[in-house]
Amino acid sequence: MVRYVIRRLLWAVVLFIAVTLLTFIMFYVIPVNPAAMVAGKAATPAMIKQVTHDLYLDRPLYVQYGHFMKELVWNHSLGYSYGNRQSVNSIIEKAAPVTAAVVFGGAILWLLVAIPVGIYSALRPRSKGDRVAMVGVLAGISAHPVWVGYMLSLIVGYKLNLLPIQGYCNLRGASAGQSCGGPYDWFMHMLLPWITFAILYSAFYVRMIRSSVMETLNEDYVRTARAKGAPERTVIRRHALRNAMLPVVTMLGMDIALALGGAVFVEIVFGLPGLGYWAIQSVFTFDLPIVIGTVIFASIMVIIFNLLIDLLYAVIDPRIRLA
Repeated sequence: MVRYVIRRLLWAVVLFIAVTLLTFIMFYVIPVNPAAMVAGKAATPAMIKQVTHDLYLDRPLYVQYGHFMKELVWNHSLGYSYGNRQSVNSIIEKAAPVTAAVVFGGAILWLLVAIPVGIYSALRPRSKGDRVAMVGVLAGISAHPVWVGYMLSLIVGYKLNLLPIQGYCNLRGASAGQSCGGPYDWFMHMLLPWITFAILYSAFYVRMIRSSVMETLNEDYVRTARAKGAPERTVIRRHALRNAMLPVVTMLGMDIALALGGAVFVEIVFGLPGLGYWAIQSVFTFDLPIVIGTVIFASIMVIIFNLLIDLLYAVIDPRIRLA
């Protein structure tokens, strides 16, 4: 088990270095002069030269990357915005809770839908309920989250006026410049983004849970438990579902990590100031530190979640430790 953990940790470090290097090179080969952007429109050539030196832009690329990694690892700094000179760390600290609220709330909702529906479909294959569930799965997989978000906004928010369709309210209470705040306003503003996320992911999870449970029900240890006279409810709960949920645990960790970096569609549709929203806005203004910061932060979250899932999977399934 210790060797397994060490290997996973070393692999996480390698991935971290690879992600930061590729992200740094990808964005710094863009033909944009950051020094001119920082210095402003009225800057003189001398001012631009000084800013270029301060930003390490007059050094070779490997020196720039070394300075970037030093600031990131030792000072935990992602730099400053070219546009307003605001710390990228502070921007991510404000944006990350919004994205996390969207993703984790959506994950809870899609599991509440997918687990019972997937189990029901597996226990009653080819029934009317199973066929209805499979039609819903097909519709959920086929629908793009942007289209789903706009349809929900149009019908539920605009036509029926049941839920707000734009903006974000602070969970702890109204902050400066906000007209809403508190748990109730926060919950009401997050419902449509959660439902949009859940429609897509619950479709995948219903199909996965259904196939996993059906496969597990045909295993030898399930037939043995039934042959020994164990009640069907006990067989399903203690033998079938426990093992059928292992792939769900793996996929859940991966999907949550990827959703943290891919929530941009939902954030744009509903006007949520999350990581994706900031990244898109920064791309249009060529504000590279914010783009790089959000990409690296999302990538680190993917690495951390995958590492945690690998370790959790080793605890749940002893076969991983033996292997």
